Amino acid sequence: MVSPIKILLAKPGLDVHDRGIRMIARACREAGMEVVYLGSGIQTVEQCVEAAIQEDVDVLGLSIMTGSPERMCKEAIESLRKRGASDIPVVAGGVIRKEEAPAIEALGVAAVFSAGSSLLEILKKIEEVARQRGGAAKEKRAHG
Repeated sequence: MVSPIKILLAKPGLDVHDRGIRMIARACREAGMEVVYLGSGIQTVEQCVEAAIQEDVDVLGLSIMTGSPERMCKEAIESLRKRGASDIPVVAGGVIRKEEAPAIEALGVAAVFSAGSSLLEILKKIEEVARQRGGAAKEKRAHG
């Protein structure tokens, strides 16, 4: 039996607009994923990464509605690397311009979703990323 994909969804920064991330969380749950949602309180990128590691997730999803998406994604990737958890893939969405996506993906972010991305597109990519990178690496972490 294959265990369900476990995703942590978080909103780093000062943003409290949570409609989009709540829709993603619900869609992920309905698709059979286990969802850890940190809510819309004020959180640092570091807190999001810490929670992802503690929860042993397959994917870390960041919803970025304010601030610099590139800076926040870079911080997340670097923090995961420093903590020995660079195998946890990061996906990001929110108010991210399509022309920003290549630079963000170049940092190591597995997928970037701009406004207007369909739920089906997002779910398919999360599943692909989790199965491709997260699952095998998670198993490796568990066995040292």
